Amino acid sequence: MSKIYIFSGLGVDRRVFDNIDFGNLDVEFVDWIDPLKNEPLENYTKRISQKITHDNPILIGLSFGGMVAVEISKIIKTEKIILIGSAKNKFELPKFNRISGKLKLNKLIPKSIFKKQNLVTNWIFGIETDSEKQLLKEILKDTDPNFFSWAINEIVNWKNHTIPENVIHIHGNKDRIIPFKNVKADFVIEGGGHFMTVNRSKEIQEIILHSVPMA
Repeated sequence: MSKIYIFSGLGVDRRVFDNIDFGNLDVEFVDWIDPLKNEPLENYTKRISQKITHDNPILIGLSFGGMVAVEISKIIKTEKIILIGSAKNKFELPKFNRISGKLKLNKLIPKSIFKKQNLVTNWIFGIETDSEKQLLKEILKDTDPNFFSWAINEIVNWKNHTIPENVIHIHGNKDRIIPFKNVKADFVIEGGGHFMTVNRSKEIQEIILHSVPMA
């Protein structure tokens, strides 16, 4: 059975996968490491890839975690990459991101802006219920603002042009962070937003279980 490593998104952690039953799959969540000062994403992925100890693994990446998975696939051989609400290259990110990176507009964003759950974060993430509001509130409270600021900078300055051959892309058609119109998805989650691992978990679970060899 293939070893699966999971990378969570920016501003969220492994708790957003709690509603997904991976069954007998050999799954390991990769915790983020602290970035070095002004560390480029390419160097960061080299360091965090050292946590991957199995040959030819399957990588699952949510949002920013998907971008990290794509970068890791340039370093090590992977059997498959499954992206959830993410982007395969810089052109699938909103054009405003690239403009923001060139003009360094992201540097003007206070580190504390997404530390608290509010109406804006609820709308951006596609929060639907009170329990989801509470979960997002707890996750954002625990998010390191320095990591958040660093990751935002790496997102808006992402240089990747290539698409891994062995990628499966799952995307919600109501995603407000990486709009559906920007990407070429293999599987579309109807009504899915950027929190769809929580509120569309069964659909994503089914896709993953059918996409990963059981033995």
